[in-house]
Amino acid sequence: MAFSTRRTLASLLLASLLLAGSPGAVLAAPATALWAEADELTKENVITGTMDIDFGTRTNLDNTGDLKPGSPAPGAKDTYTFNLVVADTTRFSGKVQRQPNIFTKTLGRKKQSAELFYSVDMAVRNPKDLKQEKVVGKWVGTVPVDESTGAFDLAGGRAKDSELRIAVDAVGRAPAFREGFRGKLVGKATNKESLASYTFKRVMGSRTVQVTVTKSDPMRFDNIVLAKGPADSYPTTTVSGRLDYDYETGNWYTDGIRFSYELDGKEHEDVVTGSIKWVEDADRATNGKGYYDFNLRFNEEKHKKAGGEAAAFEGMNEEDAFFAIDDSVPTLTGRITYADTMSDDTVTASKVTYNLHANKLTKQQVMNFFKLWMLAIGPTNDE
Repeated sequence: MAFSTRRTLASLLLASLLLAGSPGAVLAAPATALWAEADELTKENVITGTMDIDFGTRTNLDNTGDLKPGSPAPGAKDTYTFNLVVADTTRFSGKVQRQPNIFTKTLGRKKQSAELFYSVDMAVRNPKDLKQEKVVGKWVGTVPVDESTGAFDLAGGRAKDSELRIAVDAVGRAPAFREGFRGKLVGKATNKESLASYTFKRVMGSRTVQVTVTKSDPMRFDNIVLAKGPADSYPTTTVSGRLDYDYETGNWYTDGIRFSYELDGKEHEDVVTGSIKWVEDADRATNGKGYYDFNLRFNEEKHKKAGGEAAAFEGMNEEDAFFAIDDSVPTLTGRITYADTMSDDTVTASKVTYNLHANKLTKQQVMNFFKLWMLAIGPTNDE
């Protein structure tokens, strides 16, 4: 794939930030002289890079006998360390740490509260020369987890300096800003007995195919607000909907995640549908390998064409047709690949590689999905 030829002057901020921060740069360079970024992307590796996961809560266990059996030791954390590039011009590097609730064995008193800790550097890169890079701010803060519901309270930092936020420094003409995340992300259910079946459908021309998940565990997005940044061209965005996990297959499904935002004075709503299929290597028991195969469609209902489409999938069985990629609509495809370290059927560490591809997507759509995926870093990486 290659870059689309559609271009706009609406996203000049990244280049201006870098030029302003480069030695010898002219701070007053006129905006129209700067390189304009692609507005719509058809590009391989639109989200790329690596993540190392250390599941410390599975290896550093309590040995005092005071806690419930199998409890992590107080202070044990799962650590997700990553270096990921989004749409070529933004790099996120740093870590997220997650600690669980810990309770005493006899009285069930809480010894430790569940929380996530973000510490991520954000750098922008010059679209004309990607070697030119400048750290412009941080994605940082604490996310408490509600004990009764398991919800990640994105606005629940105990103090202003601990709220989950994006904070960007003033660079050149671009002013500094700070904006917090809000809303709740409800992760996998604690009580698996209450899970119900759910049928996901996909309409292709005159043909409807479906997959039924017998125990569907929804990860819900309850009016999540994604903070804007690192540039103004990535606006504040509200997210609602669900992404359901199937314990039998390891797949994720959604029949609608909605991203709402305003850009250049116009209201936008992107509806994401589709699947993320888990595929295990035949020798996973010994080599720990597997991958997520992405087939997410953006505004499928709006872009699909009547007739013709179903013919391409006529020879497929129901399941194959459901997972088939249709590049006539905007899509996010590709893989997130895992090489896991196993101990007695438990994953204790993972080396993760991102190679996700954009087909007819805008940078805003790619960035919004990336931010949401990183908020769900725990549920999407657990087994």
